[in-house]
Amino acid sequence: MNDSSWGAPPRAGYAGEWGTRDQGPLPAGPAYDAHDAQHTRPMPIVPETGRDADDRDDRNRGPAPAAQNSAAPAASAAGDAARISAAGGGPLFRDQMPQEPMSTPSPAPPPPQKKRAGRDLRAAIGVGLGLGVLIVASLFIWKAAFVGVIAVAVVVGLWELTSRLEERKGIKAPLVPLAVGGAAMVVAGYVRGPEGAWVAMALTALAVLVWRMTEPPEGYLKDVTAGVFAAFYVPFLATFVAMMLTAQDGPQRVLTFLLLTVVSDTGAYAVGWRFGKHKLAPRISPGKTREGLLGAIAFAMVAGVLCMTLLVDGGTWWQGALLGLAVAASATLGDLGESMIKRDLGIKDMGTLLPGHGGIMDRLDSLLPTAPVVWLMMVIFIGSA
Repeated sequence: MNDSSWGAPPRAGYAGEWGTRDQGPLPAGPAYDAHDAQHTRPMPIVPETGRDADDRDDRNRGPAPAAQNSAAPAASAAGDAARISAAGGGPLFRDQMPQEPMSTPSPAPPPPQKKRAGRDLRAAIGVGLGLGVLIVASLFIWKAAFVGVIAVAVVVGLWELTSRLEERKGIKAPLVPLAVGGAAMVVAGYVRGPEGAWVAMALTALAVLVWRMTEPPEGYLKDVTAGVFAAFYVPFLATFVAMMLTAQDGPQRVLTFLLLTVVSDTGAYAVGWRFGKHKLAPRISPGKTREGLLGAIAFAMVAGVLCMTLLVDGGTWWQGALLGLAVAASATLGDLGESMIKRDLGIKDMGTLLPGHGGIMDRLDSLLPTAPVVWLMMVIFIGSA
């Protein structure tokens, strides 16, 4: 309603305050003057409800002229709008009534994406093949060269581990005594066997305790504890690989150890990526599944039977099956162990030295705890000579 309608007489077809419509224009001339306007007031008409009331009015009035019949639809539309306004407080006219929003077609759902691996497989395969060639060449050409490869891997692994501990937790495990003692531990295990490895381990722990005394005492306990843990976790477990090499068929034993561990990891990855649904340890490593563990066991047992019957002198198929089962279990536990460390540190990889793999420690995680298991089972099955 605009300002000009205030105080003006209602127009034909206009819905007033009472919700009724007028029956045509008001008469003009002297019959309608100011006196009549002051002493007359419109009587409210009760709104007609239903079709029957409209029909009765039409019958009583008789046929309407053509001009009035043409205006009836407009008046009826205005009356409908008035009744809606009086009943629910809505708009007065039909063109003011809210329009139902146009429905827009919902966007098509995105096409299902293929399941993809989390790492760069090309880089991982290329780096893996390069490391395999280096290991096999040093293993079968000159044993001492392979011992040097182990020592280098141990030193780099210690550097990655101690660096991540200092970055994420502020733990300063002394790297110099760990690196020197770790390399000496590997050589001692190859030259003197288990006794030499234990003596080197004790001397390395003592060197860590003494080295840390040159710094302030704050944090001494946590630093030396982390240092002793690092000495045991990386170089001491790696000495069992060097001790395997001392046997007459040492290269074949080491190759069996490496193949079984790699095959176990590959079987777990392939089966878990394709069929994995049930989580193995979601709090530690959400990506590992029970189906992947079954794949690791199956692949490792088959590889164990082949390696013990074709590579190792005096081995049998059932020994290979047991060896494969043990390797699958120890490799999975080793992988979960390092995942626990990385989760505590809040990192995904220990380093970035190997494209597609992470760091050296990300490749040693399953090898280190598997080495003493394979060494011990080889000694039990076919001896240490």
